[in-house]
Amino acid sequence: MKMDLESADLVERAKMGEVTKEDALHLVRNTSLLFKIADELRSEAVGDIVTYIINCNVNFTNLCVGDCTFCAFKKERGYVLSMEQILQKVEDAIARGATEICIQGGLLKGATLDFYCEMLKYIKSHFDVHLHAFSPMEVFHAAENSNVDVQDALKALKRSGLDSMPGTAAEILDDDIRKKICPNKISTAQWIDIIATAHRMGIPTTATIMYGHIETLEHWVDHLLLIRGIQKKTKGFTEFIPLSFMSKNNGLGKIARGPTSVDSLKMHALSRILLYPYIRNVQASWVKLGRQLARETLFCGVNDLGGTLMEEHITRSAGGVEGEYMSPEEFEEIITSAGRVPRRRTTLYAFTE
Repeated sequence: MKMDLESADLVERAKMGEVTKEDALHLVRNTSLLFKIADELRSEAVGDIVTYIINCNVNFTNLCVGDCTFCAFKKERGYVLSMEQILQKVEDAIARGATEICIQGGLLKGATLDFYCEMLKYIKSHFDVHLHAFSPMEVFHAAENSNVDVQDALKALKRSGLDSMPGTAAEILDDDIRKKICPNKISTAQWIDIIATAHRMGIPTTATIMYGHIETLEHWVDHLLLIRGIQKKTKGFTEFIPLSFMSKNNGLGKIARGPTSVDSLKMHALSRILLYPYIRNVQASWVKLGRQLARETLFCGVNDLGGTLMEEHITRSAGGVEGEYMSPEEFEEIITSAGRVPRRRTTLYAFTE
């Protein structure tokens, strides 16, 4: 593709990590250039390697005091897994090769910091496995219920075995949007504070965005620039994961239908460009996108396809149809069919083979 001088200059700014909001909005309207730059930056950052991890989700409860309009997971009469049930899931996952256990759940009424810490301690007392657990919202919930500040809560969780955190509960980091889709969730400033505090304490996290509902392209860009700003200061994000809005069985789905396939490709490409070179890894969520579209993102800046999951309830409850598990063999087939090199990884992106 032949570039004009303006586009060539934009490419240079992208390689230096200096893409502006105006640049990003221009690129979104020029998809061929958007995808081309994203793919070039992916190649510069990681080459042709595409990673995945063998992991397991443990959703320990679907009871929740929250009122997020996009949630289809919460139930009035739900379940709370016992420690023995949780341990059995962990044991089964490790037997199948899992190196990471991802633990998240609803905001259980009255759950204190001790509840969350005991879960971590119980698993760690039986298995030496990486615990990737508890969103910033869950950390806030635990701290609030125990009358401690977030820093003390994170210290206790780390002592109990927390290795890293999912950067979920971000949704869109814009308080006007948050008031409409998750009015009682932590604010943008609170999310940033919890994440930055975790990073300062040596707890790495992912970063996410939920896109494809009532937000605009400007919200996408502002969110990504905010994430970029945090990473430049803390260097604590391991990866960025765009999460497409799932519109089934929830209130928000009555007014928002979710992103198109092109929207999703744009989102992943824009993530690579705006976060380069500060965040090395951009992940596609196969369970939300589906296998075929996840494969297409590999040509739009993505270098990671996430994990096997083994058990996944939150996306399925909102209309996800991809199932709860994808085998390592399926990951390898998808990656090699795209002309890329598959590698299995740890949570912190060390190759395991």
